[in-house]
Amino acid sequence: MESQRSILIIALAFVSFLLWQQWHEDYGPKPIEPIAQDTTQVAAGVPSASTSVPSTGSEDVPLALSDDVPAVQASASASQSTITVTTDTLDLTINLVGGDVVEADLLKFPVTQDSDEPYSLLRPANGLYVAQSGLVGRDGPDGNASGRPLYQAASSHYDLEGDSLSVPLTWSSNAGISVTKTFTFYRNRNDVKVEYTITNNSGQPAQFEQYAQLKQTTAEQKGGNMFMPTYRGAAYSTQDDRYNKYGFDDIEDERLRETTVGGWVGMLEHYFVSAWVPPQDETNTLYSLMVNGQYAIIGYKGASSTVESGQALTLSSTLYLGPKDQDRLAELARGLDLTVDYGPLWMISKYLFKLLQILHDLVGNWGVAIILITIIVKGAMYWLTKKQYESMAKMRNLAPKMQQLKDRFGDDRQKMSQAMMELYRKEKVNPMGGCFPLLLQMPIFLALYWVLLESVELRHAGFILWITDLSVMDPYFVLPVLTGASMWMLQKLQPTTMTDPMQQKIMQWMPVMMSIFFIWFPAGLVLYWLISNVITLIQAKMIYASMEKRGINK
Repeated sequence: MESQRSILIIALAFVSFLLWQQWHEDYGPKPIEPIAQDTTQVAAGVPSASTSVPSTGSEDVPLALSDDVPAVQASASASQSTITVTTDTLDLTINLVGGDVVEADLLKFPVTQDSDEPYSLLRPANGLYVAQSGLVGRDGPDGNASGRPLYQAASSHYDLEGDSLSVPLTWSSNAGISVTKTFTFYRNRNDVKVEYTITNNSGQPAQFEQYAQLKQTTAEQKGGNMFMPTYRGAAYSTQDDRYNKYGFDDIEDERLRETTVGGWVGMLEHYFVSAWVPPQDETNTLYSLMVNGQYAIIGYKGASSTVESGQALTLSSTLYLGPKDQDRLAELARGLDLTVDYGPLWMISKYLFKLLQILHDLVGNWGVAIILITIIVKGAMYWLTKKQYESMAKMRNLAPKMQQLKDRFGDDRQKMSQAMMELYRKEKVNPMGGCFPLLLQMPIFLALYWVLLESVELRHAGFILWITDLSVMDPYFVLPVLTGASMWMLQKLQPTTMTDPMQQKIMQWMPVMMSIFFIWFPAGLVLYWLISNVITLIQAKMIYASMEKRGINK
């Protein structure tokens, strides 16, 4: 029993350390060491002749694409500089200078549970976060000395009325090259198809390279705490690695440059993600850059394409702006669903989430689904729980004999250890028998922790009465208090023979400490732990009753 309790204390301390370490990694203070920048890259906010992108795809390509978003070309008035697009899921603002998406509201996700204000994923003011894209290369309009192209649109506002909506932006050069940049939106979807149709009537071959990037301020944002260490930063995928986090500090320390078939780049935050997905059958170069130590950029550039005179060419990519919907993200690109970051136990979390989804489909309430999944998990592990309690009972029965050994051998630890091992062998008792089930349950607890922390489906999901959002802490601390009470009852049900006063005090205060510990946990996770304790109490009663019938003292 003493070893079991010691293992429990160590496990809880280890979990606390992991949570603190993850929080410190994502939210702890980091030294800011601004990277010296070439002023030609960032001064004007528009690629200049000296930083135009060579068609060879040299190392300078990402640098030329990483300047600030230009406000408006001189030929465009403020009223003509942007257009808006509204669908059933998105409300976007597109800058006609470059055709960048500079603002995106998620209409199905309010800021707070009782708010009518939609959650803003992309935002040009109060913390820049935009999705840029364009054409560079020898003849690319985004890479020439005159600045980024000013597109023309037939209307200043577009509304989705059918199942899809196409928004074409047009641009043409004096040399005879025309580009139509078309955004295609779909009903009940958060992915946007971005397509370039290039027509070359210049009289000579033209070369283009498609690029797309996400740019975001590195300034600290609200959200996350020690017990909910949500990640905010960049991520990318290559042919060899399905998912790689690339935090702002990583971008500042070392520029990313990976050539891969397919891949994707994204910016992550709690519950939501923006991502550029290039053609998955083509070779792309992924890159990153830190601008003035203030803005992080991650993007991709496609291979060079040649358009013969009199011919046309179409290039395309996909922009995703929305929730971390695992099923939809998996359809868009390999590994994009891993932006729902379940940590090192993602394989367990993945199947727990699928089971949770099935249960929710049956009962229509995420809180009830959590209760049901707890019953299923505890039921499946009943045989381990039974072994645990029987082992604990046998260990308690050996207490008098253990005391005799202590009296006999005193401080001779070697002989004491040998005698104990002989006693365990003779009585057929495994001293670790009560610890193994606890260690087996800990990964499941942690896996479910990440499920309840990361799954957007639980955002603003109510349960009963005061529990209106399972993804945040219990506002009245009822569940943490009940959890602590259930732990105290479990302690009373499991008498101990430990004689160390310090250990006794620690175990007496453990329910109180755990109640405080659980205050900051999502209500859904505390609900799981509470129901798990209640089921354990019921199982313990059943096991003890069975043991008494078989003549095993508890």
